[in-house]
Amino acid sequence: MNAHTSFLKDVFGFDQFREGQEEIVAAVSKGKDVLAIMPTGGGKSLCFQLPALVRDGVTVVISPLIALMRDQVNALQAIGVEAGALTSGNTEEETELVFQAIEEGRLKLLYIAPERLANPGTSILLRKANVSMIAVDEAHCVSQWGHDFRPDYLRIGELRDMLNVPLAAFTATADQETRDEIGERLFKGRDAQVFLKGFDRPNIHLAFAPKNSPRKQLLDFVSARKDQSGIIYCGSRAKTETLAQALRAEGHVALHYHAGMDPDDRRLAETRFQREDGLIVCATVAFGMGIDKPDIRWVAHADLPKSMESYYQEIGRAGRDGAPAETLTLYGADDVRLRRSQIDEGLAPAERKQADHGRLNALLGLAEARRCRRRVLLRYFGDDMESCGNCDLCDSPPELFDGTTAVRMALSAILRTGEWFGAGHLIDILLGKETDKVKAKGHQDLPTYGVGKDYDRAQWQAIFRQMMGYDLIRPDMERYGAMRMTEAARPILRDEEKIELRLDTIVKQSRRGPRVKALVAEEDEALMSALKAKRRELAEAIQAPAYVVFPDSTLIAMATMKPMDLDGFLQLPGVGAKKLERYGKAFLEVISGNVDEVHPQRRRLVGRDAGEVFDQLQEVQVRLAKGESGFDTYLNCTSSTLSQIAQRRPRNLSELENIQGMGAKKAERFGQAFLNVLTTE
Repeated sequence: MNAHTSFLKDVFGFDQFREGQEEIVAAVSKGKDVLAIMPTGGGKSLCFQLPALVRDGVTVVISPLIALMRDQVNALQAIGVEAGALTSGNTEEETELVFQAIEEGRLKLLYIAPERLANPGTSILLRKANVSMIAVDEAHCVSQWGHDFRPDYLRIGELRDMLNVPLAAFTATADQETRDEIGERLFKGRDAQVFLKGFDRPNIHLAFAPKNSPRKQLLDFVSARKDQSGIIYCGSRAKTETLAQALRAEGHVALHYHAGMDPDDRRLAETRFQREDGLIVCATVAFGMGIDKPDIRWVAHADLPKSMESYYQEIGRAGRDGAPAETLTLYGADDVRLRRSQIDEGLAPAERKQADHGRLNALLGLAEARRCRRRVLLRYFGDDMESCGNCDLCDSPPELFDGTTAVRMALSAILRTGEWFGAGHLIDILLGKETDKVKAKGHQDLPTYGVGKDYDRAQWQAIFRQMMGYDLIRPDMERYGAMRMTEAARPILRDEEKIELRLDTIVKQSRRGPRVKALVAEEDEALMSALKAKRRELAEAIQAPAYVVFPDSTLIAMATMKPMDLDGFLQLPGVGAKKLERYGKAFLEVISGNVDEVHPQRRRLVGRDAGEVFDQLQEVQVRLAKGESGFDTYLNCTSSTLSQIAQRRPRNLSELENIQGMGAKKAERFGQAFLNVLTTE
């Protein structure tokens, strides 16, 4: 077992690396400059935390949010790693403890925010701290074209030059343009080893639905997932508050969160969400990168996100522990108009606006996808796969129809009215509705008047929405949201191309119940609840989030595998030596009802071959304590002596006698029987 796999199991509690981790860990440990693009929840943190333990000196971690740093430091300290953070949220005592750990050479990971790099004192401290590596989390924040640009990230390249140490940068959302900018700004032209590990999160179920009584759609979705932690992203501050209130009225534990709240109220919401099971937060995107809770079981969007990158990052907060997680995104024509207007009315240059429209188009294409949704998502990021089997379109393939005629009718109505009207008026024309506005404009005389009576108003609204999704038409904000045709629509208008539309988003939605994935088998649900209760009790005792004790994935393994002793408990994912010692007995009592007390010497051998040898030696000792006859003088070996024998494996009586605590008399009584145990192993 090499140092990496040893640390992986003994410290972090994992038997094997996740896909793509091992080669990144090896490169970072060797001191290579590294840029790693890994899916959210793919285990980026371990790729710099484990090398920090292997390498001498301090690893400085640049991380964007205080909450994120605190959570990672708490989790590291819980498994026995010397880690600290210097943030504006520190108490004087916390800061002093970090300085002390640096001076004594104990600290392995030091977390700091990028804004701290502007402080000259930070440079002085880091020069003295024996820094051997810099790790940059959320590296896409360096990109001025990115959706989370942080100006202080631009100082990281200067810090690396000053310290002359290797730099490892990590992100989950970086297209080629952003990757190029990261290379230029962080590595300054030096060749970094790039690892592109794909963007797939196979444990997350993807689903979209057109808005159709959206509050009821969300309440139905949440009710089917009672007592599971989740986030609902909303497009406005007001909606976060009204939706949270509606959820509470239905018996759910729900909070709201947005940037306009009092800072203390925001911190309280963050803390409660981190520490409580089954809590729902209705939030704007202000509830963002600082959320490192691994057991969020679902993420819903009450409104359409602003881009494919935003969508990917926001749903990526679900299921970071690898257990099943679900998403639902609601969208409608009003969402499209809002997002277009935000782009057009913004202050960005024309080039940036065009790029933002392209990103929104990609998201609309995902919303109106006709086949496997995950494949559409991955292709956007330069990845690919066959059908995933874990999205709504794979669950129930949509019924398609040739929508060319309907689309041409709509385009004709747009052009014949001079591209000056919104969807509502255009639908009146297509349906032959002689409204006051239609008569005032003389539109009842148009050739397109009344040609669309095969569809009703709701169906035409769905057709217009799909046309916006395929970027055939766009609302023009300079014309108060009037629809105008794009170049992509001209071949369809001229009947040079055909277009398929989804029938399922046009006909009335069926009333199927929401799809729910169970975490454990039905017969294990009671045990899972009991394990969660024990986790909550232990987490509250140390004032930490529940996942710092164990994430959901470990509890699921407990409920499924039902280990009966410490050796079996150590085989669970996420259980290392420190957590075994701290929590093993408590959880085994929940699983089996009672647990025999284990001697500390035996506990140190848990999960190793020497542990089984120790148990056999102890059985032999009990049997021979009064000799073969049962009437001899009582003799006994200490647990420390048995532990040494189990580990050192003496080959003969002479070697056995020389082990501390044995001696000639005990070797005569137990020697041959002990050697028989050792030779049969």
